[in-house]
Amino acid sequence: MADSTRDSDRILREAKTSLAVQREGGTHRPGPRSIGKGSAELKLKGLLKRVRNIAIAVVAIWIGAGIFSAVVGPLLFWGVMATLVATVVAVGVLGFFPKVKVPKRAELSLGNPQQMVARTELWLEAQRPALPPPAQVLIDQLGVQLDALGLQLKGLGDNEPAMAEVRELVGEYIPETIDNYRKIPAHLRSEEHAGKTADQRLTESLTKLSGEVDRVTRRLAEGALDDLAIKSRYLEYRYGGAEALEDMRDNGMPDTGVPLPDFSVQPAKQER
Repeated sequence: MADSTRDSDRILREAKTSLAVQREGGTHRPGPRSIGKGSAELKLKGLLKRVRNIAIAVVAIWIGAGIFSAVVGPLLFWGVMATLVATVVAVGVLGFFPKVKVPKRAELSLGNPQQMVARTELWLEAQRPALPPPAQVLIDQLGVQLDALGLQLKGLGDNEPAMAEVRELVGEYIPETIDNYRKIPAHLRSEEHAGKTADQRLTESLTKLSGEVDRVTRRLAEGALDDLAIKSRYLEYRYGGAEALEDMRDNGMPDTGVPLPDFSVQPAKQER
């Protein structure tokens, strides 16, 4: 009798793999996952728009069928079937259109910071499948970083130097790096040229760009961090009692005898 142990192990492994795939959503997924909140919001808006169009179409079809029945006569069997078929066709067609369009490169740096970040994330998602695995990991990392950068850019005007730097970094350098890689034929990307392959150069470039995005975000956040530190120090002094004051003296802060300002008191308006 043939030994069936190996076949049993193989069947168990395949069953476990199939179960894991099904838990993650199966092999037939609706599309690539979002790399950031900005692109996810754009997709959600597109989905809600399709749902709205389906609802409007279905209501219009059945209202039209009701008006026809009231004016001309009962729909009967074939009339009801035609209405059902029209409903199914409307749901099938409007369920896929309009699709969320991938923005063009020229559009990435346009609009306010939130629009710029969302467009760039959506564009990066479209490029991701054509990139090598290490670069795909960096694209996912960039999605998270761009979300954080977008939050720091809120309230900044277009005339701010940081804003121009970010538009150049996000709207030009990142997409240009990926475009240059994709221009290389697929069978040549793994061949060495001047000491490195195209895959390696892309990964190195995206690593540097990811570090630059993180640096800009940290620089923009320094002001908020300083404000938080000052407020925290004040709260420790005001509500921490003598122990907090003694701790501040031990840390090298001299007692000048001048109390810290009370931020909780609103300044009185001057009478005219």
